[in-house]
Amino acid sequence: MNIASIIRLCRPTQWVKNLFVMLPLFFSGNIFDLQLVGCALVAFAAFCMASSAIYCLNDYMDADADRQHPEKCHRPVASGEVGKATCIFLMSALSVAALALPWLLSSPASLYSTCVVGTYLVMNYAYCLKLKRIALIDVVIISIGFVLRVAIGGTSTGIFISHWIIIMTFLLALFLSLSKRRDDILLYNRTGKKMRHNIDSYNLDFMSQATTLVATVMLVSYIMYTVSPEVVARFSSNLVYITSLFVLIGLLRYIQLAVVFTSSGSPTRILIHDRFVQASLLGWVVTFALIIYF
Repeated sequence: MNIASIIRLCRPTQWVKNLFVMLPLFFSGNIFDLQLVGCALVAFAAFCMASSAIYCLNDYMDADADRQHPEKCHRPVASGEVGKATCIFLMSALSVAALALPWLLSSPASLYSTCVVGTYLVMNYAYCLKLKRIALIDVVIISIGFVLRVAIGGTSTGIFISHWIIIMTFLLALFLSLSKRRDDILLYNRTGKKMRHNIDSYNLDFMSQATTLVATVMLVSYIMYTVSPEVVARFSSNLVYITSLFVLIGLLRYIQLAVVFTSSGSPTRILIHDRFVQASLLGWVVTFALIIYF
């Protein structure tokens, strides 16, 4: 065991998902308020600790199954680089740190934010121990986890969270989770190895219809959001609908990666390496920034 193995166990590359914490701050127009940025960064750090704690528990529980996976077999616990006792100790330490960090915020933000982190931890403990074996419940829990990231972004800064951002976050996370399950099914069809306990409850036809349904609902909901009177009034602009273009092409690219290139197994890896997805996201962020801040 070495420090590099411990770091890999914590999966810092997955912390990019915790940038959802910053969404309320960005959309509120306060991204340059250093005090609020500091509060959001504390919340971001808390969720980084919490998510790493869950990854430790997940790797502990799935060590045997991971050894059968062509990529997951290299994970620290599955490969034997990190012992199970060390894994549990690290999980406990990270969980305590995640619950303690929000107390750096001013009250009552600290209490509310700690409750959000605690909810995330308990929900995902249950996910790792049992609920991930139940089809559909598994992807819903993952999606709620992203909503909780947005929630702590609001509680830590005192920024009101619109129902629109909750809906969009949930639908996007659900779409990505279903796409990831589709990749597991393709692997099962190729190798005959069940990488998930609930794989028999999914198949390619269902996943294709489910991802199409969620993507459609998400796109329609997003367009409704961009043209809603309250959004136009909040941003003092009727040009928000332009951002729909980047959402559409981003979705199409992700579907292309999933269906044509069968490479939707890791949304984080796609975000880090796929230039098309990066360009779509950058275009969306820049366009929104121009509308909100200029």
